[in-house]
Amino acid sequence: MKTSTRRGIFLAFLLFTGIVFSLPAQEGARRGEGLTLKIAVIGPGDELYFWWGHIALVIEDAFDGSSRFYDWGIFSFDADHFFSSFAMGRLVYMCGVSPADLNYRAYRRNNRDITLYTLDMSPEKKEEIRRFAENNVLPENRTYLYHHFKHNCTGPLLNIIDMITDGQFRSTYEAVPGRFTLRQHVRRHTWFSPFLDWILNFWMGQDIDTPITVWQEMFLPSEVGTRIAEFSYTDESGVTRKLVSDIEVFNRSVNRPPVLDKPRLQWPRELCLGLFIALVLALIRFFGQNPKFKKAETALRRTDGILQAGLGLFFGIAGSLLFFLTFFTDHDYAWHNSNVIFVNFLLLAAVPLGIIRAFSGKSRRRFMAERFLKSLWTYVFLGGLVSILIKLSPGFWQQNQVTQALVMPWAFVLSVFPGRIAALFRKK
Repeated sequence: MKTSTRRGIFLAFLLFTGIVFSLPAQEGARRGEGLTLKIAVIGPGDELYFWWGHIALVIEDAFDGSSRFYDWGIFSFDADHFFSSFAMGRLVYMCGVSPADLNYRAYRRNNRDITLYTLDMSPEKKEEIRRFAENNVLPENRTYLYHHFKHNCTGPLLNIIDMITDGQFRSTYEAVPGRFTLRQHVRRHTWFSPFLDWILNFWMGQDIDTPITVWQEMFLPSEVGTRIAEFSYTDESGVTRKLVSDIEVFNRSVNRPPVLDKPRLQWPRELCLGLFIALVLALIRFFGQNPKFKKAETALRRTDGILQAGLGLFFGIAGSLLFFLTFFTDHDYAWHNSNVIFVNFLLLAAVPLGIIRAFSGKSRRRFMAERFLKSLWTYVFLGGLVSILIKLSPGFWQQNQVTQALVMPWAFVLSVFPGRIAALFRKK
């Protein structure tokens, strides 16, 4: 065979293989030209698990007129072993896809903000992301292990954004210091509910009080929206482009508590409540030991005993749940929690002891109950002091002033006022 003939065959082969291998890329580009990709950031909802908002990927296809809503972080109360798995911190959530219009109507009906961020990228990237999303919703791929801060509904969306920008998005923000800690970000969304604001802070340990990066702050959907709106990247052709080409406020909620720009100081409010409880208990005990109020002594004693039983019941249940979360579950945000030193299951002992103090006559049984109660509250107060002192070491820093401020004032009162029954037994 002549050299020129061989060369012709070789060139023809190269041309053929080039055409074959470029067909998928050309098809991807052609397919991607009809796609519009958007990030939908959904504001807080009514239920507790919706207070931090939601996020989804929307893909609009001009070829078939569809608009598909891909969201991660889907769960069902009817799923097998849902509640037991949730209690143990092993949360299996799903990715799903549904018509975007149905979701928009549902979120609008529930009075939630909807903001759409249109993403700017090449047609090839659009098709790549579409295939990635479609692959994620396949039955064999759609479930994943959920984590409130590390792998929630925003995690897969951050991965998608990083795919679009070839890693530039993450590399930009993972080294930039964040504005607040995880706890402070949580409290920006819970401030309007005093009880849940306190109890969630009580259960969360010191690991969420460490400095975090902007990348970590994007466990919140609203933070993702803020960052993608300001971000620019260099695409595969070397052109610098804004990641977001358009922002549309699709719906705005009405009369919903706003998300704070920065968390409020909580401990002064809890200190006022703790001092009020302490004052009530101190007055009850003062008048109960005053001979001028002898007729009211029984009523005051019963009130005192019932209050102690109530405090033991509330804080004992909260402390028992904390003890369980800390030592027996995978809820790692509750680990290393110094609140467990002075508020735990031991406080449940105040329930029967307080009832005995309230309804038993002058007996050794009542005397012993009062002695145990005084020892219990002394333990609580001293444990609170320990939780303050260990903060001198950076390794034990925790923003638990709210618990200390609420508990220690009345624990001090109950530990220093022994009750009149002790004096009666000493007279005998």
